[in-house]
Amino acid sequence: MNEKKGLIHLYIGSGKGKTTAAVGLCVRMRGIGRQVLFAQFLKGQPSAEVEPLRRLGVQVERTDPVKKFIKSMNEEEYSECCRSCRALFERAERALQSGEYGLVALDEVLDAVGHGIIGEEELLQALESRSPTTEAVLTGRNPGQKLCELADYISDMQAVKHPYQKGITARAGIEY
Repeated sequence: MNEKKGLIHLYIGSGKGKTTAAVGLCVRMRGIGRQVLFAQFLKGQPSAEVEPLRRLGVQVERTDPVKKFIKSMNEEEYSECCRSCRALFERAERALQSGEYGLVALDEVLDAVGHGIIGEEELLQALESRSPTTEAVLTGRNPGQKLCELADYISDMQAVKHPYQKGITARAGIEY
């Protein structure tokens, strides 16, 4: 009976591993034959997890290519980023409610909320109105108190030590 109830996972914090943990859950859910949507917000550059997930039958949807951090965007780039995030959120919301998916992963959605692109209340509403058999995983930083109260799992990844501190930038196959 418990395996039929979809729960809410938050993978949060300043450390590495939030997306990787979400990808692992996607693989597991596909491994039992359930449908999975992996919706990736604010990440448009090539990333090594995308094609293997697709080969496993995971539906991967991403925002239009985001080439800069939001703080570096001009007004036109920011407007396009917001439009793309909103459209992806609407597709993910429909997937959450449809009952067709065993898991809907909303990668970096918490950052889209933090930047005011997606409202926290509308995210809460989407989670509360999801199909009772759909698991949801959200990644990013700084979730609000209401979201933490709604969550069933919260895993906080903290950066204790990271190669970036030594000037080593992101590496293919490791960070992306």
